[in-house]
Amino acid sequence: MKNVAIVGGTGYGALELIRFIEGHDYLKLTQIISQSQEGHLLEEMYPHLATYIDAPLEAFDFIKIRDKIDIVFFATPAGVTKEMLPQFLDSPIQCIDLSGDLRLSNPSDYEKWYGGKPASQNLLDNAVYGLSEIYPNEIQGAHICSNPGCYSTASLLGMIPAVQNDLIDTSSIIIDGKTGVSGAGRKTSIMTHFSETNENVKPYKIGKHQHIPEIEQYLSKEANQSVVINMTTHLIPMTRGLLCTMYGRLNQSINVQEVHEIYQKFYQSHPFVRVRNLESYPATKEVYGSNYCDIGVYIDERTRQLVVISAIDNLVKGAAGQAIQNANLMNGWPVDLGLRQIPVFP
Repeated sequence: MKNVAIVGGTGYGALELIRFIEGHDYLKLTQIISQSQEGHLLEEMYPHLATYIDAPLEAFDFIKIRDKIDIVFFATPAGVTKEMLPQFLDSPIQCIDLSGDLRLSNPSDYEKWYGGKPASQNLLDNAVYGLSEIYPNEIQGAHICSNPGCYSTASLLGMIPAVQNDLIDTSSIIIDGKTGVSGAGRKTSIMTHFSETNENVKPYKIGKHQHIPEIEQYLSKEANQSVVINMTTHLIPMTRGLLCTMYGRLNQSINVQEVHEIYQKFYQSHPFVRVRNLESYPATKEVYGSNYCDIGVYIDERTRQLVVISAIDNLVKGAAGQAIQNANLMNGWPVDLGLRQIPVFP
């Protein structure tokens, strides 16, 4: 049994971590850390946790936890983890960061896209990128794991098979992304205000979304060449869910049956990626509350475009669920341990 602490314990990502840890055979939640809510009970904010969490929230104190904790999940806003993490470098505590501080290998990219001071090069060099299905060997036994972003997870899982198999012209990739309002966190804003969001669809961060360089970095790695994408993100009036529709111009003669077989073979040993049958395409409701990524493929014969559609729950496969999946990999446990929930439907 591994003792777990969650840093940033009052956000939506932390709540999902709590839900999955509660059902995990080898994880025990022993501490929830929140600087802003120290001394309060989590049930004061989230009454649905009243029978599960008894201990009050605590401030971060490395000395206090270093001999009591085996795994720390950082469910913090960007910019927090990189300040805390150096204390863990010489400890045996496994660290999984959900914030994005360690996702970009080039510090100048972090400054440009996140608008803050980057993590030290030492931290970046010690972190493994936690895209579970693509880099399981690197994640196994890792000390520090950088959990991918939600758009990055859906986009990379959708595009990497095409890129690795040289199916598309990598200069032609277009990603149309849509997500529910929970991706913005619990803090209120005009952007996520009910009156502004309800019965409305709107683009945001056009050309500026912080997941763009992350997607480009790892598509470039898999393509062995520089890849630049065109991505537009949209806010949808729903709580959970993220769907990416991706386009790439085919650069070889291939039919949709062959593409479908490539995707099926690519993910055949990965239980959380479900490649849909031909002419069946994923929807966010079909992965709701689960760690699945559903993928559908189509070829527009008229324009010779490959269309790939991927759907995830942004709080699960796009955050907490993948973090638990990475913890499983890091510790040599079955990859689906604690994550076997059927999607909630309807």
